[in-house]
Amino acid sequence: MLDLHRLRLLREVDSRGTVHAAARALGYTPSAISQQLAVLEREAGTPLLERIGRNVRLTEAGQVLVEHATRLLDGMEAAEAELAMVAAGRAAGVVRIASFQSAFLSVVAPAIRSLATSHPAVRVEATELEVEQAAPALRLHQLDVVVGDEYDGQPRAVHADLEREHLLREDIYVLLPLDHPAAAVDPVPVARLSDIAWAACQPGTGHREMQVRVCRELGGFEPDLRYSSDDFLILLELVRTAGAAALLPDLVLHHGAPGVAVRRPAEGLVGREVFMLTRRSRTAAVAAVADALRDAAAAAGRETSQPLP
Repeated sequence: MLDLHRLRLLREVDSRGTVHAAARALGYTPSAISQQLAVLEREAGTPLLERIGRNVRLTEAGQVLVEHATRLLDGMEAAEAELAMVAAGRAAGVVRIASFQSAFLSVVAPAIRSLATSHPAVRVEATELEVEQAAPALRLHQLDVVVGDEYDGQPRAVHADLEREHLLREDIYVLLPLDHPAAAVDPVPVARLSDIAWAACQPGTGHREMQVRVCRELGGFEPDLRYSSDDFLILLELVRTAGAAALLPDLVLHHGAPGVAVRRPAEGLVGREVFMLTRRSRTAAVAAVADALRDAAAAAGRETSQPLP
């Protein structure tokens, strides 16, 4: 009989590409993973993996097993959640959320607060993580809900096996030092900002790509990207104290942006979507969390529709 735990190991190796990567993700040694997969191959009676350089890939038999493993693990999760709900008499269990920073502050945290009252038997565990890092963990049942963002003109990877739901849309604003000459006008022409240092998120992030694209497409210049941080509050402080410019969204600015000029770009609107990813099959606990996130996002959307402070 095939062992469900070993099937999960096989799926993890398939997702991560190497035995070493799967071992790191699961907290095992590579030799322990290899031994368990060798047992699974004996149980299956056929090779499941083949080595390609330093990586491994599934054989046809391995692909069949991974497809079934996904369905079996989904079924096991649903069974455990239903048992927990029967025992508690209401939606119950652990739901693990990953989110980027500004949505964590304005959507995830308020949702957690409301769930403590509406669904006290649901334990929420939340962590800060970008969507492209979090999506594989969602498939592997290491996470249950992912809150991600997508900037205009920069579509995220399509995850056809996951459920994507729109939460809200934000506008992006130009932030400038109060003493910069362009701060005197609103909206501000991005083309007038080629002489200033810029603060953006780290290379490879959607925010940095957006900022470079806006400067090139709307401003016609290559930005002097002098400061980098994935913390939007640090970027805000760099505008205030280091004289940088930055492009930041509504969810950040409605927490307050004293000491800086907040302006719309004159050349056109820039925005991003905030969305939620889950597996297609949602347990009662995940559905309750999704409802709370939807309500919190609606409240945040109403707030960002008001004039900035």
